[in-house]
Amino acid sequence: MSEYSWPSEHGRCQAAGAAAAWTDTVRSLPVGTPIAGEVVGRQPFGVFLSIDGRPEAVGLARVDRMPRCMELPTVGQLVTGEVVWHAEHNHQVGIMLREWAEHEDLLPRFVERVGQVVTGRVTKIAPIGYFVRIADCVEGLVPLTEPVADLAQLVREDQDVSVRIVAVDLEATRVLLSAEDVA
Repeated sequence: MSEYSWPSEHGRCQAAGAAAAWTDTVRSLPVGTPIAGEVVGRQPFGVFLSIDGRPEAVGLARVDRMPRCMELPTVGQLVTGEVVWHAEHNHQVGIMLREWAEHEDLLPRFVERVGQVVTGRVTKIAPIGYFVRIADCVEGLVPLTEPVADLAQLVREDQDVSVRIVAVDLEATRVLLSAEDVA
């Protein structure tokens, strides 16, 4: 079974009802309205919601509004959020999920810390180097500067290491690190 599905696959095909009720939906769910609902479909671009009290309304929480360290909610999960837009062409109500809106992006805080040594935990070992989590939702790459026969001999996942923050690219959401205590 795929991790992705459309609302119709779960018996929640509301396209005809959404079109017929569109004017009433927009009037009763203006931008800024808090909502609650159930995830009824999941796609790489976001999740579809059945909005409580408005069964004909199709809500969409788009992945471009999701913090990079979070995952899409699963089908059947109950969520809360706020209406942020209306798309008349496909009769969808845009939703910003509350957990996404309340999430603070910590990456900008690290721009001022370039040059500092911090402690983090190795999260992944890759052929190009290893990734270290230096804060909630902030990971950086320690690239290999010279060939290593077996990187796993130097570091292992879940190991705490000291790294220097070399660069922070906010636009690309990347952090470049250098090893400080790995021999």
